[in-house]
Amino acid sequence: MNAQTLFVDGRWEAAADGETREIRCPADGSLVGTVSEAGSADTIRAIEAARRSFDDRRWASVSAGERGKLLARLAAGIRERREEFARAESLDTGKRIVESRIDMDDIANCFDYFAELASKDAGRLVDAGSESVVSRIQYEPVGVCGLITPWNYPLLQAAWKIGPALAAGCSFVLKPAELTPHTAILTMRLLDELGLPAGVANLVTGAGATAGPPLSGHPDVDLVSFTGGLVTGRMIAASAAATVKKVALELGGKNPNVVFADADFEAAVDNALNAAFVHSGQVCSAGARLVVEESIAERFVDALVERAGQITLGGPFDDAAETGPLISSAHREKVHAYVQAGVAEGARVRCGGDYATGTSGTSDLDAGFYYRMTVLDQCTRGMSVVTDEAFGPVVTVETFTDEDDAVAIANDTVYGLAGAVWTQDAGKSQRIANRLRHGTIWINDFHPYLPQAEWGGFGQSGVGRELGPTGLDEYREAKHVYQNIAPEVTGWFVDRRHEED
Repeated sequence: MNAQTLFVDGRWEAAADGETREIRCPADGSLVGTVSEAGSADTIRAIEAARRSFDDRRWASVSAGERGKLLARLAAGIRERREEFARAESLDTGKRIVESRIDMDDIANCFDYFAELASKDAGRLVDAGSESVVSRIQYEPVGVCGLITPWNYPLLQAAWKIGPALAAGCSFVLKPAELTPHTAILTMRLLDELGLPAGVANLVTGAGATAGPPLSGHPDVDLVSFTGGLVTGRMIAASAAATVKKVALELGGKNPNVVFADADFEAAVDNALNAAFVHSGQVCSAGARLVVEESIAERFVDALVERAGQITLGGPFDDAAETGPLISSAHREKVHAYVQAGVAEGARVRCGGDYATGTSGTSDLDAGFYYRMTVLDQCTRGMSVVTDEAFGPVVTVETFTDEDDAVAIANDTVYGLAGAVWTQDAGKSQRIANRLRHGTIWINDFHPYLPQAEWGGFGQSGVGRELGPTGLDEYREAKHVYQNIAPEVTGWFVDRRHEED
C-alpha cells in the first residue's frame, strides 16, 4: 500500500507534513508496508470532516433499518475477503494465520449482530398519568466519536466500536495502533465501496502521542472510546473531562483463573495453557493469574510446566507453530524486565523466563521478537508480577485453602475485567462467580465471548461496556419528548392583563 493511508472526508490522503512509517512483521522483521504518519493537524482535519457529516445528518438521518443493511453488507464483504483480511492482520501482528481467520469470522459476526440490533429499539412510551400527554423516550446518535484501538486484536477491537457507532447513526474518526494499521485501511476501503457517505468514517494512521490527543480533547468530539493500557486510559479520561464528553474505556486486567481440587484436572490444565498463552499472552483477558487449591497445586503446576515447555513458537504461516511473537522488541524487553522483577521478589521460574532463540518448525526465532512460555511459581499477593499486567506469555501461580481464600485472592486487584472458576460442584461455581468482582466470569472455560453479551470491567479495567445492547447504548443519547396534546391554561400565575387600573 502507498503512503496515502489517511481517509478524510471520503478521500485518501498523505499526512500533512509528509511523514511516513514502515510497518514490519514482528515474526521476522519483513516489510509489510509504508503508511502515512498522521499528526494532530491531520486528526483535527478528520474531526472537522466527521463534524460536518454529523451536523448535516447525511448518516444520522438514514433509517435504522438501512444503517443495519450496510453493516450486514460490511460483514458479508469481510467474509468474502476473509483471507486477504486475515493475512494483513497476521503480517501486522505476527499472530498465526489460523487465529486471524477466526478473528475475521468473529468480526463479521459482530457487524451482523449490530446490523440486526440497529432497528430493534425504537424507544419506549412512558406513562405520564394523563390521557392528554404522550411521553416517550427516543434514542439518538451521540455525535462524533473518536475511536482508539490497540495492536493485539486490531480489527476485532475496531469492529466492537465501528459496529455500534454506525448502527446508532454516529460519525467517527478511527485511530488504530500505529504498529497494526492495515486491516483498518482495508475496512475503510470496503466501507467506501459500500457507499457510506463521505465524512462519516474517517481514518488517521499514526502514533498515539501525536495523532491521538485531539480525539479526547477536541470540543467537536462527543465521545471517545479507547481500548489499551491503564496509564493512557487515565490521560484520555483527564483530557475528555475538560469538555465533559462521554468516555468508554477498556483498560485491560489481571485476570484470575481459579482452580478447585474437584475440577476436571486435564480440562483445567489444558485451559490454563489457553488462558495464559494464546497469542503469547497479548490478550487483555488473559488468565495470567493461576489461583489453584493448595491440595493439588504441586501436581497441577507440574503438568502445566511440562506442557508449557512443549509449546511450539513460530511465524504466522508456519504450520507447526502454536503461538507467535511479541509485537515489538521494546515490548519483549518490557516483558523480560517484568519477569526479572518477579524473580527478585521471590518468584520461582519453573519454565521460560527468557527470549526464545534458534529455529522452530520453519521459523527463525532470532529474526523475530519471541519469548518463551513462562510459569512463575511461589507467587504471593503484593508481588509486582501478581499486581501488574505483563501482556506477555507469563502466568503466575498462587494457592488457596478454601472458598473465602480463593475469592479474596482473585479479587485482590485494582482491575476487574475477567476471571474463571473451575469446579464440578455446580453450587460452588455459582457462589464463586457471584462473589468475583470482574465483568466476565467463565465457569469451566476461558476466553469465549459473544457479540450479544456485554464486555467490560469493574474497577480500573475501565468505564462502560462494549458489545450487547449496552454496547450500542454507549453510542446513543436518550431524549425524553413530552407532548401535551390538549394544552390548557394552568392558572398558576394570575392573568392581570384585563384588570382595571
